[in-house]
This record gives sequence, C-alpha cells and structure tokens, in this order.
Amino acid sequence: MTTADIDALRANWNYPTAIRFGVGRIKELPDACRELGIQRPLLITDPVLARLPMTKEVVRICDRSGLATSVFCDIKPNPVGKNVEDGVRAFRRGNRDGVIAFGGGSALDAAKAVALMIGQTRPLWDFEDVGDNWTRVDLAGMRPCVAVPTTAGTGSEVGRVSVIVDERLHQKKLIFHPKLQPARVICDPALTVGMPPRLTGETGMDALSHSLEAYCSPFFHPQAAGIALEGMRLVHRSLLNACAEPADLLARAEMLAASLLGAAAFQRGLGAMHAVAHACGGLLDTPHGRTIAVMMPYVLALNRPVIDERLARLAAYLGFRRPSFESVLDWVLGLRRQLGIPHALAELGARRDHLAPLTELAVADPSGGTNPVALTKVNLRQLIARALDGALPIARAAKVASRSRARAKSGAKAKAKPRRRAPARRRS
Repeated sequence: MTTADIDALRANWNYPTAIRFGVGRIKELPDACRELGIQRPLLITDPVLARLPMTKEVVRICDRSGLATSVFCDIKPNPVGKNVEDGVRAFRRGNRDGVIAFGGGSALDAAKAVALMIGQTRPLWDFEDVGDNWTRVDLAGMRPCVAVPTTAGTGSEVGRVSVIVDERLHQKKLIFHPKLQPARVICDPALTVGMPPRLTGETGMDALSHSLEAYCSPFFHPQAAGIALEGMRLVHRSLLNACAEPADLLARAEMLAASLLGAAAFQRGLGAMHAVAHACGGLLDTPHGRTIAVMMPYVLALNRPVIDERLARLAAYLGFRRPSFESVLDWVLGLRRQLGIPHALAELGARRDHLAPLTELAVADPSGGTNPVALTKVNLRQLIARALDGALPIARAAKVASRSRARAKSGAKAKAKPRRRAPARRRS
C-alpha cells in the first residue's frame, strides 16, 4: 500500500462512540486518556499480549507522555468473575484513575467490567442484563475506559456489555450498563497484523456472525440491518486476504471496520449461534470465535424457513452469481473449510453427555431471544445434537423452504399469528 492509501483509511467517527481509526493512531492513546482525565491508567490485557513487544511499546508511549502506566494481565480466554475481582484489586492497589482495555474480546470485556466495578458495593452478577438490573449501578463508582482492540472480531470496544463466566454455574453472563461502552476507542489496523492466521479467521467469523445474526433478526431496525449488510460485505472482501497476507493493511483495516459494524448492528439482536456458543464457552471453555463458526451453518439451516428470502437479498448484495440461501450457505461452508474450522462440536470436545446441560444453558441465554425461529428446549436440543454429529440437514431445510414458497404462490391463507416479541436486549 502507498502512503496515500494508508492515509485514506484514517478517520474520526462518533458512532456509536468516539473512535480514532487509522494506521499509527495508537500514538494518540495518551491524548485519548487525558481527554477523560486519566493520568495513572491500568492497562488490562491477556497474558500472551502482555509479553509481546507491541504491548511494551504501548506502555512506553504512555510513559513518555507522562502517564504512569501499569499492566494487569491475569485474564482467561473466557474471562471469569475472579479475573474481574483481581483486576479491581490491582487498580486500587496501584491507586489508578482509569483503564486502558487492550487486546481481543476477552481482555476488553474484563477491562470494561473492572472499570465498572471499582466503586460498586454490589457483586458483579447483580448487573446481569436482566430487566432493569443496570439501574443498580452506582455511576460515581465507575472509572473511565479507553479501548484499543488488537483483534477484529468481537467489537467489544464499542459494546455496552461484558461477557463474563460465572464459574459457580459454568455460565456466561452478560453484564450491562450504557456507560460500560468505552468513552474513547483507538482502532489501529497495524496492531492486528501480528494475529496468526487461525486467530484472524476465527475472530473474523465472530465478526461475520454479529452482522449475520443481526441481519436475520425478526425485529424492526433498518439502520442496524443496513450496517450489518456492509459489515458482511467487508468480511466477504477481506477475511481470507487478511489470513493469507497478514501484513495487508487494507484487509486488516476492513476487518477491523467489519468488527465495529457487527457490534453496532447487533443492537437489533443475535440468535442461536451466540446462545449455543455462550453455553459451550461457559461449560466447556471453548474458544468463542471457533464455536460460533462451527455453529453457523446449523443455525442457518434451523432458521431457513424464516430467512430464506432474506439471505437471497444478502447474496445479491454480496454479488453472488445465483443469489439464494444456498449460495450464502455455500459461502459460509467454504470459509470454514479454507480457515480450517472444525465441522462438528465433537471436535471441540463436546460429548453426548453434554447435550442436556448445553441445552439448558442455551435456552436460558438472552442472545436467543431474537433468533428468527423461536427457540425451545426441543429445537435447541436437536440443533446441538446435529452440530455434535456434524449432521447438517440441508436437504430437509430445502424442502421446508420449498413447501413454504409453494404455499405462498398458491395463495394459501395461513392463519395470522401474533408477532413474537423477545425481551429487549441492550447491546452496543
């Protein structure tokens, strides 16, 4: 890429929060901290990133600018409540005044939760995204947070939720507050160049899932639907390039943008991909992006009777030669093959004896409330069983959709049913 090409990727955005996007903008981190009154930040990241020269250089950038920065990195790939508690202790012990969330989704979620919990008297789980629990938060007890993503997948840098595992229940819980969204974000595509191809692929599939599930949601939110379409176009254009050519800054920038778009879009809702992935992550500690990618075609097949026409429109937007549900499904399956994603949950360590607890966890997960097909214990158990065995019911799904179209063409009148409404879910 030329200097002009790189400069063209540079922009300041304010949707849904203040974002500085562009190569080299990590150098502006001290300015972003000072805008929030942060002088003594705690940089929260994961143990692998903490050892890398990139992270040490970021700390030096802060130190040279007069920000007394320390690092906390005791974060699991699926962060747990104790990680948040330990981060709060490190914050208080060092007399810190703000948080830099640096890393992938795990570090960002944990860091946001730490910034939330500094001055709270209630336990973390009291702020789970259920009803009006968020109103229990003492705003004066929160601390400012600047987010710096180093992966392109979760979009947590612009989200109002932290996903944390409650180890007592082996359950992922969504901790929510509107102010949990970082007040400043720095998106520097150069920071993602060091991601290995497998991680690039898995996080990229997570970004795709956010836009795909948001686009398929049954609820009216035309802005989110449009954002989701563009997010998927960027994934289609750049994910494989980012994996094949890790130093391709255009591909890295477009995937980082796709991640942001997916997180902005899923305020319209998610679905069964995330409900099952959260269940697997809580019970089996599976990697989130990999689990999402495994589940994606099975969930599309489950939802086909409702989303068949919608995916044909998506296929047309992506420029597929024969726009249809099948062409989108083929694209997803092809991505998985080229990225080395397993085909079945069994390859992630799930067993038949996990079927019942996974079903219970998935049916209780709030992400499932906006799935196009209403989720029940029965159809979730069937879904997970198929994913365990790698049995993708493409033929059956095709017949169901074909019968549905035939009825519509013949003018058959189906009795109108009340529109299903899911509980409101507050996302990015």
